Amino acid sequence: MRCTQVGTVVALAAAVVGVSGVSAGGAVAGGVAAAAVIVVGALGLGFVHRRFRAWAYQEREEDLVVSRGVMFRRESVVPYGRMQFVDVTAGPIERMFKLATVRLHTAAAASDARIPGLEREEAARVRDRLAAVGEAKAAGL
Repeated sequence: MRCTQVGTVVALAAAVVGVSGVSAGGAVAGGVAAAAVIVVGALGLGFVHRRFRAWAYQEREEDLVVSRGVMFRRESVVPYGRMQFVDVTAGPIERMFKLATVRLHTAAAASDARIPGLEREEAARVRDRLAAVGEAKAAGL
């Protein structure tokens, strides 16, 4: 669905650039400009797709594992009992695509466990589940 939206934006941008090129420098210039926009859009879509596929998370019995990275993989393991609070944020681009980021806060300053690119409903579900499990684990300490 989101690939379709990005493809539509790229096609519209190519059409606008092509029409502008035709009116400014002729049909060849408009065609070259439109082709350049399509190529850049396809490359950008491929880059975004790889970045999206590089994120993963797994809710295990005692902790949450967050993996990320295209060239260099990084894995963060956050024990449920160490979570202080779970936050859901959405910037303007995420809101445009109905996405959100779940951010986990712990006492460690270096902890940057986050799960970006979740749909809003899934982000709320993950937040609620992590908060409930975290409270249960913290109460058991």
